[in-house]
Amino acid sequence: MSNLSDNKFKDQKVTADGSNRAFIEARNIKTLWFNTGTLCNIECKNCYIESSPKNDSLAYLTFEEVKSFIDEAIDKNLGTNEIGFTGGEPFMNKDIMKMIDYSLNKNFKVLVLSNAMKPMLNRTKELIKLNHSNLTIRVSIDHYEKEKHEEIRGKNTYDVMLQGLKWLNENNFNYTLATRLLWNEKEEDLRKNFGTFIKNNNLRLDTNSPKELVTFAEMDEKIDTPEITTSCWDILNKDPNDVMCSWSRMVVRKKNSKNPSVIACTLLPYADEFDLGETLTNSLQKIYLNHKHCSKFCVLGGSSCS
Repeated sequence: MSNLSDNKFKDQKVTADGSNRAFIEARNIKTLWFNTGTLCNIECKNCYIESSPKNDSLAYLTFEEVKSFIDEAIDKNLGTNEIGFTGGEPFMNKDIMKMIDYSLNKNFKVLVLSNAMKPMLNRTKELIKLNHSNLTIRVSIDHYEKEKHEEIRGKNTYDVMLQGLKWLNENNFNYTLATRLLWNEKEEDLRKNFGTFIKNNNLRLDTNSPKELVTFAEMDEKIDTPEITTSCWDILNKDPNDVMCSWSRMVVRKKNSKNPSVIACTLLPYADEFDLGETLTNSLQKIYLNHKHCSKFCVLGGSSCS
């Protein structure tokens, strides 16, 4: 016999208890994300997108494909001011430097999510040549302690990451850190201990800043989470315009697909319900919050990928 929990996130517009599901209406695309491909040089535990050295479920985007969407954002006045690149590991895409350079030359802020390991370190000569004042590299570090970081990312990942982080610091790049809320550590303690890590490694970062040290809740789809109804905005004192899909989109190219498509959320590249077609303009449509990530990560967690 099924229970209420079993029927959650089934109907696009109605929750399991019959309430109207909350939705988002996007009016602009302030941040335009590109998933450059799911291939990665490492395989992390609980990676939400299952990136690995073998997973090519999302194929590499080409420079021409990225350029066409950036040009559309400009031509259609979609309000875009930031371009984001994620993966996989973006620096494994052969066109990544052309993508970054084009975005910077069009006067966008650029954010690249990277593990700062060999793929990035192999690009240092090219990175140095960029006018990188508007470029930020967000480095993924799952814990300030080597043992716990490598528990998630595998052996021999910590020292190389730290090498990349120090290179960014020494060459005056803008960088931030992203970490997970694991091991039941209070966020206040986590930030304090990351501050010690920063000091010990002669880095420059304010770990008390949520923009410079970004923390993410775990996205375990097995854990039950409430559905978000239209009445929740007032109950939670939340503004739907603060939710990520109200102001961002992500471009992906699914394996064996002829053309890239636009996805409502960076966290849901494989969910057909959140595939909004092949143009940014057509992607500005109503998004029903019909996924656990919508609830736990975005609304209740208050998180954002930017």
